Amino acid sequence: MSAKLERLCQNLQQVLGGRLLGEPVLARGEVTVEVAVGDYLDVARRLRDHEHFHFDQLIDLCGVDYSEYNGRTGPRYGVVSHLNSVALNQQLRLRTFAADEEFPVVPSLVDIWNGVNWFEREAFDLYGVHFDGHPDLRRILTDYGFVGHPFRKDFPVSGYVEMRYDPEQRRVIYEPVSIEPREVTPRIVREGGYGRG
Repeated sequence: MSAKLERLCQNLQQVLGGRLLGEPVLARGEVTVEVAVGDYLDVARRLRDHEHFHFDQLIDLCGVDYSEYNGRTGPRYGVVSHLNSVALNQQLRLRTFAADEEFPVVPSLVDIWNGVNWFEREAFDLYGVHFDGHPDLRRILTDYGFVGHPFRKDFPVSGYVEMRYDPEQRRVIYEPVSIEPREVTPRIVREGGYGRG
């Protein structure tokens, strides 16, 4: 570990102390910290404002469904933010988990980093994570009538409904999925003698 990353880990433990769930983790040249959802906003403000951090940019936020992640136990839906400090030239990955699997809720970071607005809308749309305090939480990538959240691991690959243009009605209509299941095993495997003379 470089001296710079080691110093960042030490500062995180000194300043944030008991708010961190475990010690900072170093992977792929970046430090990751995990916090409880109740401490998420306070920790984010400290990471932005404290003299040892100056994380003035949130460069990415994504939702994650950990339901089948390497035998991991614990909350299913997480939110991962990637922070950048221009002044100190350092990066940090901040992670928290929604407590309720049925209705995952995480506080919005819009008041801290305004640029997170559309990232949170994307996580809401694709994973169903609700961001408490977001000024305009609505779908951003799927249609308003879309059912479900397509990046959840239990979402069917074919979806629930399909849309098509109906020339008689002169509008787009939604119908139940009519895709026929197909054989995905290659023919050479499926038919033992295929291609042998």
